[in-house]
Formats: sequence, structure tokens, C-alpha cells
Amino acid sequence: MSPTPPARRLRLGLPRRVFSQVLLMQLAIAAGVAVLATGLFLAPLSDQLDDQAMRRALAIAQTTAAQPRIAQDLVSSRPAADGPVQAAAERIRKASGAEYVVIMNKEGVRWSHTDRDEVGRVVSTDPSDALAGRDVMEIDNGTLGRSARGKVPLRNASGTIVGAVSVGIEYDSVRARLIHTIPSLFAYAGGALAVGALAAYLISRRVHRQTRDLAFSDISALLAEREAMLHGIREGVVALDRGGRIRLLNDEAQRLLGLGTEAIGASLEAALGEGRTADVLSGHVTGTDLLTVRGQRVLVANRMPTDDGGAVATLRDRTELEQLGRELDSTRGLIDALRAQDHEHANRMHTLLGLLELEMYEEAAEFVGEVAGAHRVTAEQITEKIHDPLLSALLVGKATVAAERGVALAVSGDTALPDRLVDPGGLVTIVGNLVDNALDAAATLRPGGGGIGHARVEVALRTEGPEGRTVVLRVRDSGPGVPAEQRESVFMEGWSTKEPPAHGKRGIGLALVRRLAERQGGSAAVGAAPGGGAEFTVVLPEGLAEPRPVVTEEAR
Repeated sequence: MSPTPPARRLRLGLPRRVFSQVLLMQLAIAAGVAVLATGLFLAPLSDQLDDQAMRRALAIAQTTAAQPRIAQDLVSSRPAADGPVQAAAERIRKASGAEYVVIMNKEGVRWSHTDRDEVGRVVSTDPSDALAGRDVMEIDNGTLGRSARGKVPLRNASGTIVGAVSVGIEYDSVRARLIHTIPSLFAYAGGALAVGALAAYLISRRVHRQTRDLAFSDISALLAEREAMLHGIREGVVALDRGGRIRLLNDEAQRLLGLGTEAIGASLEAALGEGRTADVLSGHVTGTDLLTVRGQRVLVANRMPTDDGGAVATLRDRTELEQLGRELDSTRGLIDALRAQDHEHANRMHTLLGLLELEMYEEAAEFVGEVAGAHRVTAEQITEKIHDPLLSALLVGKATVAAERGVALAVSGDTALPDRLVDPGGLVTIVGNLVDNALDAAATLRPGGGGIGHARVEVALRTEGPEGRTVVLRVRDSGPGVPAEQRESVFMEGWSTKEPPAHGKRGIGLALVRRLAERQGGSAAVGAAPGGGAEFTVVLPEGLAEPRPVVTEEAR
């Protein structure tokens, strides 16, 4: 038998859901405010009712003392239950609703009282203040119990004090007014509490929808996971508000875009400047897996709108993949060229074998010399004019590929480039992209361009400027050319007229060419070639380093 499961302990405390906690807290706040407001109202209400009762008693006493007949009867008569003073006091008491109206002489002997047996006796409370000429208001206990009292001096016609008048208002009536007020006050407080509870429920329902019925602990865990995920993934994440301002940048996005935390709160145009990257992230350019270039990086961007009118964009670094893709394209081209060369080599070997079998030795020697010399001459021409080893090796290889594709790749006669390049790798990338595009364009030939022998690409590299440090590159082709209205579009990321290769998308090469040129303070442009086709021109103002000083034998 399985052991008996332990009994579950009853856990007391706040509910876990945000909706329930917010509702309970708001109800507690509303109830607390209602109770506090009721208490704050009741506390001064009791004092106000006491003050009103005392002032009413004082007013009745003052009105009674103002009647000259009462002062005359007090002086001229003896205290009696059926005397004129008792009759006048009872008339005033009944008319005003007071508990008692007591008229006394200067010794404190009553001439009137509600209890007829008390007439002729000394009052139970001290009347000295009133007999001294001062008005008195108080809450005190007497023979009739607790009452709100008003006492005033009683004067004769000449103004001499001959006695005092004391009027009392039953304190139970004051308390009754307070108790009568409490239900109405509680009714108002209950109504306010009900309105507060309804508002609390509506607000809690809204919080419930916005938090999707999560507990506070769940929200805290989600925030911690979000921070770890955003700053741990190798994709850039950019969050925008409805105004297009940046509200979140994870570490990878800062690295890919070259931004810091100071960009948070700024607009995309202010942080990134005008360009395709800002257009893609802001949604002006729509689509999926959009290519853009930021600095030297090729990025793939996707943008997803959010319910609050903002958006979240993700960025992937495609630079290495793009380079590998281009290398793969070059490798495939090289393989095709080698395959063609192997086929051509076999044909040449068969030709040489035939010449030898026919004992045409002179013709065989001449044939071998022509074949070997053609490649040697091309390499020598390039290396004589271009002294940078990386760039000359690139053009020698491109010349071989061009020959196998039926395109003549030539270096112009005025080409002269010393071995003082500031950024050889950048110029190799620029020349490689432009030559590849030129070979693709020349291989197609424009309509009416003639046979395959007319396909031609020419590369010109020379230095300009007063100090000879400006590098000017021109690449011409005999292809169909670039229409005038598209000569700026060709440098935009993602723009291409070719079918995409197997490894991804096109439209990056020329964008990289312009970015690399602009990084060195230069420019890249395209126009029409003199003989037809396209001519790309790249100017690098600081492309060459300053010449090294020549050390003479005397200086040594």
C-alpha cells in the first residue's frame, strides 16, 4: 500500500492572481476611506450640536432677561409656585421647548422651576458668573440631569443686577439629533463605498485583461526571463513605441547598429540617420527578411507591430553568411572555369599529340608557346600596372574566369597603382563586386551587340590629386547598361535585377561598394560607358598612404 499522503495545510494570505489582489486592495482602500471620512465627519458633528444647543439656551435666557416685567416681579414678590415669575417662566419654557427656565435672585434662590417643589430653594450649580454680569454657556449636570445651559444676568430698569436667568436644553435631545444623523451619514458612506467598489471592480477587470490573469510572482518571473532572453540571444531586438521612438535595445542590437543606451527614447531618424535601415525598422519598407547594410554589416530585419501601436524588430547578422555565399559563388565559378579549362586542356593535348604524330615539330612548339604565353602575358600585364599583391592576384583570377565565360577582361593602358593602399581588403571587396557584376552584365550582351567576342570588361585604376593619394577606380562593361532612372537605386540594399542565388538574396554587393567608399570619405556612382554598357566609378580620396621617404647612401 502506498503511504498516506500528507494532509494539505490551509494556506491563508492574499490570493496570487493580480486581479484578485488589486480588487481586494482597492476595496480595502475604499472601505478605509469611507470609514475615515465618516469618523472625521462625526467627530466635529457632536461638538457642533453641543454648541448649537448651548447657543440656543443662551438665546432663550437672553430673551427672558430682556423682559422688564420679570425683573419687577422678582423684586416685588416672594418665591411661590403660583407666583407671577413662575407663570412667566413656564410660559417661556413651553413656547421655546426648553427643558427648564429658572429665574433666581442674587442669593441663588429660585423664583421659578419646572419642578414646582424646587421653587424657593437654592440652585444646585454655581450662578456666580451670571450674577457677576457675564453670559455663560456650558454642558453640566443639575437636578434635572445633564443639559446644555445658558445663564445671563437679570437687570432692572436702571441696569442693576437683581438676579439671573438659567435656561437648559435637554441633552438627550442633542444626542438624539446626533444619532438621527448617523444613519443618513452611513447611507451616504455606503453609497460612496458601493461606487468605489464598482470602480475597483472595473479597474481590476481591466488589469485582469491586461495581465492575462497572471500572478505577481509570474509577472516578476516573466520580467526576469525577458531580461535574460533579450540580453542573451544572438539576435538584435529593437522595440519602438507608437511615436516611432526607441524604447528598448538589447545588447546585440546595440552592437549591430553601433548604438548605445543613450539612443533609448530617441526617434529612429535621430539615432540611425536617414537611410534604408531606419526605413525598414520604422515600417516604411515592408516585407519579411529585408536586407539592409549598417556600416560593414549586412543585416536581415523583420518587423512585427504590437497592440499598443508600436513595433518590435529583430535583426540578424548576415555578414559572414553573405561573405560565405559570395565565396561559394566564386568557388562555383572557379569550378566551372576549371572544368572548362580541363576540357580545353584535353583538346589542346589532343592537338599537340596529333602534331607530334604527324612529325610537325615546329608547329607543335609554336602551339605550346602560344598557349603558355597567353596566360603569362595577361598576368604580367596586370602585375606590372598593379603593384598590390592582393589586388593583382584578384584580377588575374578574374581574368581566367572571364576567359572561360567568353568575356575579355582587360586592364586599361593608363592603369598605375603603387603598393601603398590604406585598406587593401576594402579595395579588393570593391573591385571584386564590380568585376563580378560587370562579367554578369557583359556575358548577357545587349540586344544587337554581336557575337560572344564582343563581350568585354575593362578595369582602370590610377591615382589623382596633388599628393597622388586619391585612388580612382573605373569598371566598364559591354552589357546592357543601367537606365538613368535606376542609377541611384542600384546602390540600395536589396535592389537587383538578377535571380537570387541558392544561398540567399541579392542586392548587397553594390550597397557594400558604396558603404566602403563612403567610409573612406569617397563616393561610388554609375553612368554610361563611352561604347555602350555601364561604367562604375569609385573615388577614394585617402586610398593611398603617404610615400615612404627614400633613404640614400649618404643618409646611411
